[in-house]
Parts: sequence; structure tokens; C-alpha cells
Amino acid sequence: MKENDERGARGAGGTSGGVGEFLLGLGMSVAGAYLLTQRVTVTSGYWTLWGYNAFGLSLLPLLFGIGLLFFNGKSVAGWLLTFAGVVIILVGVISNLGIYFQPTSLFNTLVMLVLLAGGIGLVARALRPHR
Repeated sequence: MKENDERGARGAGGTSGGVGEFLLGLGMSVAGAYLLTQRVTVTSGYWTLWGYNAFGLSLLPLLFGIGLLFFNGKSVAGWLLTFAGVVIILVGVISNLGIYFQPTSLFNTLVMLVLLAGGIGLVARALRPHR
């Protein structure tokens, strides 16, 4: 009997059952995340270092790295500087973002959060074995 169970159809996450719960939870999570992200405004500001615009300084490692790679494509220093420059720029962009939650009613906020949390809970429950 156990062999038939192992060879039979598997549910969500390779466990027995839970496909319906998984799909419902996924739908709830997507709906809650969509509604929540529609109420968020993202802005950016200037990169500053001691009161001065610092974006140009963040480009220097990237530019030197690319220059070294054009000179010698196997240059370890060129690859390290290029990678470091990309990381510095990405971290700079992310760290200078301002994220604001737009005013909304308490009911709408609760609906968004319940959909998101309930959906994640259903997905997690669906991935556990069912008996």
C-alpha cells in the first residue's frame, strides 16, 4: 500500500494533498501584496557625502575596473573593481530610497494584511504532509 502512495500523484511541495490550499493561499498572497504595494510611494534623493553630491565618486571604481578590463580582460583587479563598483551603485540606490505608505482606511489596511498573512499561512500549511 505504501508503494502505491509513493508512486501516486503528489501534492504541493511533493507532499500528499494540499494543492487547493496552496492555490488559494497563493491567490490570497498575490492579492494582498498587490493591494499593499498599490498604497506605497517610493521616492529617491541625492547621494550625499559630507554635504556634497557623491554619485560621481561611486562611479570611479566601476570606471577604473572597466578601463582595466578593456586593457586586459583577465585582470583580477579589473574584475574586482567592476564588481565593487556595481555593488556600490546598487547599495547607494537602495539606501537612498524613501518608502512611504499612503493614507488609507484601517479597514483597507486590515484587508491587505489579512490577505497577505493568511495567504502565506495557507501556502506554508499546504507544503506540510496531509493525512
